[in-house]
Amino acid sequence: MSINKNSKQDLEDFKSYIIAEKNFSAHTAKAYCSDILSFLIWMDEQSCEDVNFSKIRDYLHFIQKFNYKKTTVARKIASLRTFYKYLYRERKVDSNPAMNLNNPKRPKSLPKFLTPDEVEQILNNTKIETPAGYRNRTILELLWATGMRISELSGLNFGDLNLKDNEIRVFGKGAKERIILVTDRAKSYLERYIDSARSLVAQGYDVPEPVENSPVFINKTGYRLQTKTVRNVINDIVDRIDLPKHVTPHVFRHSFATHLIENGADLRVVQELLGHASISNTQIYTHISTQRLKDVYNEAHPRA
Repeated sequence: MSINKNSKQDLEDFKSYIIAEKNFSAHTAKAYCSDILSFLIWMDEQSCEDVNFSKIRDYLHFIQKFNYKKTTVARKIASLRTFYKYLYRERKVDSNPAMNLNNPKRPKSLPKFLTPDEVEQILNNTKIETPAGYRNRTILELLWATGMRISELSGLNFGDLNLKDNEIRVFGKGAKERIILVTDRAKSYLERYIDSARSLVAQGYDVPEPVENSPVFINKTGYRLQTKTVRNVINDIVDRIDLPKHVTPHVFRHSFATHLIENGADLRVVQELLGHASISNTQIYTHISTQRLKDVYNEAHPRA
């Protein structure tokens, strides 16, 4: 099978558009372009500019045989909708044939989170005897204290730090800037990491004095620390202490939000701290709190 020449160019232009103008993350842009590429391969020599709603529906019927998760199908639909919205903007199509596609109903599941005791168990079992170990403890302290995304933490530069006022600037999804707050405890770890451990993390490599655009967290060769390393660190700790939960950096984010809501934080404040575009994304944490109340009630009430 081959791809129509014009369609291939449309995909290249679309990629530039979602990265440069829409500020999609590299991960999201890669996923969207992969979805469109699969669609174009299925289209073969037919141009993507000569497509109607019926044709797209045929494609969605075709991919059913691959038994994708509903979340994956929903993303593929979003990719097609965004792609054709772009082509319509460029006046390459007369209308968006994907506009009226219905997303599959996603299964309702509450985010996984850790109790404060479980978080402390993970933190206290992070080995800090080495510079890299102290860096890891600092990272986990920050994830727990701020609720930032792991990609936001990996992208931190020295120019983003305002530790005098316990503030850090991060750039979230769509490169949206926001200010997050840091606890004194997390700030203390971060300051000691910067003063003592950071320059020693890259053993055998000269680490230059940091400037504004220098990465805060570095790896053993002195370059910016990648998110995969943090995931591996968490996995190692969880395995070592036999914690019966699947823990990821995002679970720290869920835990941060859940504990704020449980302790009476205003939903709008939590939305701002998390960087959610819509408060509906934040409201899921109120459902977690309600479910926990029900669980405690059912366990404690003699007639429950």
